[in-house]
Amino acid sequence: MRLTVQQTRTIKQLAMQIAGEQARVRVFGSRLDDRARGGDLDLMLELPEPVANPALLAAQLSARVSRLMHGRKVDVLLAAPNLMRLPIHDVAFREGVEL
Repeated sequence: MRLTVQQTRTIKQLAMQIAGEQARVRVFGSRLDDRARGGDLDLMLELPEPVANPALLAAQLSARVSRLMHGRKVDVLLAAPNLMRLPIHDVAFREGVEL
């Protein structure tokens, strides 16, 4: 995984600050390939409770992690009981690595 130990720790802390202590974060996509270079950061934020404002939650996490990553593009996918599950969720659950 092309993230430092400090970055993974901070991303997890940011997710819990924004979404609560029960939040879990997975990295998926190109950042898992140690041979690749560049690229955005794909995160899936898993929440056990329904989310009232998913767009705001995803945007907040994306912006804070992007600042941590010196402006790198960060895509945030949400998984919560009240949100539709799409094929990309299956990919993130199957291939993603939990932080």
